[in-house]
Amino acid sequence: MAEIVCLPHGRLIHCGRAHGINKPALVICPGGGYVFCSIREGAPVARAFARSGIESFVLEYDCAPAPLGFMPVQTAAAAVAWVRAHATRLGIDANRIAIGGFSAGGHLAGTLAAVWNRADWFAPATDLWTHRPNAAVLCYPVVSAGEFAHRGSFVQLAGPNHTAQQLFSLEHLVGQDMPPTFLWHTLDDREVPVENTLLLEQALRRAGVPHEVHLFPHGVHGLSLADYETYDPTRGRLPDRHVNRWQALCAEWLKEIE
Repeated sequence: MAEIVCLPHGRLIHCGRAHGINKPALVICPGGGYVFCSIREGAPVARAFARSGIESFVLEYDCAPAPLGFMPVQTAAAAVAWVRAHATRLGIDANRIAIGGFSAGGHLAGTLAAVWNRADWFAPATDLWTHRPNAAVLCYPVVSAGEFAHRGSFVQLAGPNHTAQQLFSLEHLVGQDMPPTFLWHTLDDREVPVENTLLLEQALRRAGVPHEVHLFPHGVHGLSLADYETYDPTRGRLPDRHVNRWQALCAEWLKEIE
């Protein structure tokens, strides 16, 4: 049975239990344009990573009332802090806790990875080190509030004012304290163009942040695991054994993070 933890403005679901001790862990933020949390990008992904030996959790974060402002990143921070506080009980290595996400959830995960040490994003007296992710996994992420924006996500975060939206443009938040990052995207993505990942990769390279990037030639937005459990034929999200390899590659990468 899944353990459910109530957090400020969300809940953390422990639904990916792996064997062993001193395991890496992954907190997964589903996508949904900051309007909802996709079921396809939650529990099935957690179970896949658990089979790969990575303890996994799904963060269901509140998407109302909008504009959301700093609320989602503070909820994600609380999730990472909870996993770290309970690491010994769960057989997790407290120094190998990653945060990951898909689409808008990738933006959320990337934002925490980028701003974890910026006190002005969090409540006064917050111990910033408790919520520091040791790695980030960003799957076809929303990144930029500029030319290639998934505009709806930034409206949900900051309202319709484009200047206000720039605060959340992830490529401008990257600094040298961002943890190692894994990214993947498809070149065919029309909802969140691949330029989002390319802009972020450039920012990571400039900041000297270790990262790994996989670009697949074909596939629509929202593929999740690209397998038969997460396929959605009405949206053209079909199983693809090649794209599905991202999960195994990512699991290998997470196990190598120190």
